[in-house]
Formats: sequence, C-alpha cells, structure tokens
Amino acid sequence: MVSKSHQTEAIRHFLLSNVEEHPTDLARLTSEKFGVSRQTVAQHLRSLVREGLIQASGNTRARHYELVESNNRVTVPVHEGLEEHIVWREHFAPFLSDLPESVLSICQHGVLEMVNNVVSHSEAERMTLGLIRSAIQVQMLVQDDGVGLFNKIRKAFGLDDARHALLELSKGKMSSDPDNHTGEGIFFTSRMFDNFGIYSGTLFYGRARENGGDDWLIEVEERPDLGGTMVSMSISPTAVQTLREVFDSFASGDGYDFSRTHVPIKLAKYEREQLLSRSQARRVLARFERFAEVLLDFSDVDIIGQAFADEIFRVFQREHPEITISRANASPAVESMIARAERKES
Repeated sequence: MVSKSHQTEAIRHFLLSNVEEHPTDLARLTSEKFGVSRQTVAQHLRSLVREGLIQASGNTRARHYELVESNNRVTVPVHEGLEEHIVWREHFAPFLSDLPESVLSICQHGVLEMVNNVVSHSEAERMTLGLIRSAIQVQMLVQDDGVGLFNKIRKAFGLDDARHALLELSKGKMSSDPDNHTGEGIFFTSRMFDNFGIYSGTLFYGRARENGGDDWLIEVEERPDLGGTMVSMSISPTAVQTLREVFDSFASGDGYDFSRTHVPIKLAKYEREQLLSRSQARRVLARFERFAEVLLDFSDVDIIGQAFADEIFRVFQREHPEITISRANASPAVESMIARAERKES
C-alpha cells in the first residue's frame, strides 16, 4: 500500500512534469491517473502555486497552469585570459547552490568545458551565457559569435562538410589542438546531461536521454544559419546520474583512460542516402584505432550494403583484432548483413 506522503510526492511530481503539455486539463488527467478527487488535486495545485513552482491564470472553468521559470542572461567579452572557473563562479554557481551535489557537479563540468571551448577554439569576441530554471529542469546556454564549431573541425581536419565533422565529434578524442586539449570535453558532457544540443552554422545536433537511462534519442536537422555556436545543456534537479558513472562507462581497466566509444551510425548518412559503400564505412571507421571498444548504434538505420558491412565487420576487424566492435539497435536487415560479413571471416 502506498503511504500518503509517497502519494503526495508522486502527485506533485506528476503535476510538475505534465503541466507544460496539459496546461488546461491537468486536474482531470491527474485525478484519473491516481484515482483521487478533483478537490484533492486542486489542493496540490494550490500548494504548488503558493510555493512559486507553478502559476495559474483564468477563472475556475478555464484555469490555465504553467511552470514558473527564472531566466538569467549575460554577455561577456571573450579574451585569452578569460578563466572558465571564474565564469562559473560569477554567472552560474550563485543560482544553483540548492541543487544536489551530484547534479551541481555535472552543471559545473558542463559550463567549464563549454566555456573553455569558446575561449580556446571559437575565435569569438563575445559569449552569451544563459540559465533557465524551473521546478523540473535546469537549462544552461553558452553561445558565441565565433567561426562555428562544425566549420572549425571541418577545416582543421580537411573533412567534406559539417555533417562529417559531427560524425567525428561524436566519437570523441578529436581536437584541433591535441597538445593542449584531449578532445573529450563535448563527448563526456553530452552524455552527462538529460538533454544536450549544439547549434552551429546551419546544423543542429541534439541528444536526449530516454527512459531515464542510457538510451538516447539523437536528432540532426538543418536550421537557419546561426553564426557562431550555441550549446544547450539541460538536467533535472532530481537526476540520478553522476560524473563518475559517466566517466566509468567509457573507460576500461583502472583509471579514466577513455577506451570505449559509442558511435551513432545515422550520423554517417547524408539526407536520403543509404549506407552501402566501402568508402562510407571507412568514414565511420576513421580513428577507431584510438579505442579498445567501439559500440556502433544502428538506431534509425534500416538497411546497410554488403560492402559497407564487409569493410567494418570483416576487413577492419581482421586487421585490428585488438579492437572489440559491437552493435546495438540493428534492424533484422542490418543484422543479417553484418552476420553475412562475419561468416565470411570464420
């Protein structure tokens, strides 16, 4: 039997989590979900309003609820001596001190890494910092007016276009200044937050944590030219992931050697192209030798060609037996093609 206190917390969490999608029928929805009266739900709603977590408008019949948000933005000049820990201390930390230590650490890590990227790589003159808070989410924004992240990577490594740069960035260990930077900042940061997005030039890349675990919804789309780069990082105040867990999940053995990577194969696709050729496979395989374990995620990839599968799962694997290549979310057609390539080798 669920205790009264646990039910109260469950109802409050449900109200806060659903108010944005159901601003006008929230009371009915909650009443049906928990089997309680409308009067009971109304009491919880009034309590959340008094606490300043939601706000109400309209009369009783047309009551409309929405989350209360705080929104802070500031623009700072970018210069060589700008220190990321000072940016965190002055513009973010004072507004986040009530967060649990594990969530606060993730927020700090994200800001430090993204601000460092702006100072070290963006060639920007100005940077806009944003912090949006509600009862269910902390969102932090770091936007610059520089050369653009994807364009910077494309030029530095002689890649075909911005989408190719995005594929390489998703693998990790990619830096245009390897003597001073590991190229791991965006890789780890994107996996710490519930939602992470990069909008640079005309390309948006987003990752959203699904089902509260390690399943990810990955989005890539064309948008109007932003100019510069904007990074958005969002996390729930009650998130359970920790810095150490994220680091450990991509390390093997003792220490944080970053020997595992997770590559979304859909990033190798261009518009309506299918992944059929050896050259496309070699694009996916670039820099795999830097890792001990590689997980290829075939989400949203319905089919691959024989040559594509053969190049990865027979030719490359034969030449690099020390690297473990595994796959996830492969459709039956993809799995069949991979199995065919592996049978040739055996």
